[in-house]
Amino acid sequence: MDLEDAAQLRACLCVLCGLPAAGKSTLARQITTLAAEQRLRCIVVPYDDLIPGDAFNVRVMEDGGHGDQQKQTQWKMHRQAMLQCIGKFLENTRVLADPPASCPINRDNWRRCIQTALASHTSRPDPLVVLLDDNFYYPSMRYEVYRLAKKHSLGFCQVYLHSPVESCISRNQRRSDPLPTEVILEMEKRLVLPNPQKNLWENSFVLNTTNHLTKTDIQKLMEFISCALNNPLSPTEDHTEQKEADRLRCATSVIHRVDGACRRLVSEAVKSARENKVYPESLRSLATDLNESKRRFLQTMRKQFFRGVAATHEEDIHVDFVVNRAVEGFDQDKKLILYRFLKNECLK
Repeated sequence: MDLEDAAQLRACLCVLCGLPAAGKSTLARQITTLAAEQRLRCIVVPYDDLIPGDAFNVRVMEDGGHGDQQKQTQWKMHRQAMLQCIGKFLENTRVLADPPASCPINRDNWRRCIQTALASHTSRPDPLVVLLDDNFYYPSMRYEVYRLAKKHSLGFCQVYLHSPVESCISRNQRRSDPLPTEVILEMEKRLVLPNPQKNLWENSFVLNTTNHLTKTDIQKLMEFISCALNNPLSPTEDHTEQKEADRLRCATSVIHRVDGACRRLVSEAVKSARENKVYPESLRSLATDLNESKRRFLQTMRKQFFRGVAATHEEDIHVDFVVNRAVEGFDQDKKLILYRFLKNECLK
């Protein structure tokens, strides 16, 4: 980092998290307006505009479901690239630094993100607030931003926009380019709420965005961001922090692996029913029942796992054990549903 820049840089990384259409982009615009009035520079990093759409494409291959893991790896790679670009910018906020040639994010949109902060840069620059606009539905995603702030001795905070899924769906449908409703419903299942009591690093502020925010809401939020800005994190090594990172990685790995295995079990069950000459209409009904059972199973497991999983040096062994036990549990549910279904078909 440039020595002069390092001495003067006062910045805060602020995570905006919540369901799609919860109001994150609108809030980012409001914060940006107020920040200028309070002599704060503000840049908004909208992940949707920077990560290309094909990063989220599902690729299913015939070799046991490795395509799903490939898709997830690509998606993670783009998110890591985002944080690398932010980190590079923080190392010298005086320069319009392009992403590395190998970086897959949208370069033109990235330049637009940071141009405002550069335009307002003076010999004594105002403090900087970086708003990261994404769903950030897993704690591990938010934790990566926390670690970046800690590395650069910056402030860190996160704002959770709470809005019922029905309200988000309604707002989304009024957009010019709405997301499929299924995407929002799936996100609602995956969302793990900030929990400062359990995760001490989650410096969080909750905004209820079901209705329009009041001036008081926004003022309290700005005070919260200002407090984080004035209390930067220390880069001192902390073994507790590392254990937390390991725990989150372990939990996320388990959930993804169980999800992929359960998908394959559902496909096998439908294939078995098809081989028994079941009518297409009945096959669709079976698939619906199985997927609903999988949804409930994963939702319960996700909540239990993120409540407290402890990783050890034998993490891989523990992950394999937990995944296998979980898959065995869903396999029993699948067999029971398939047995009842085929029995009812025979009675027709």
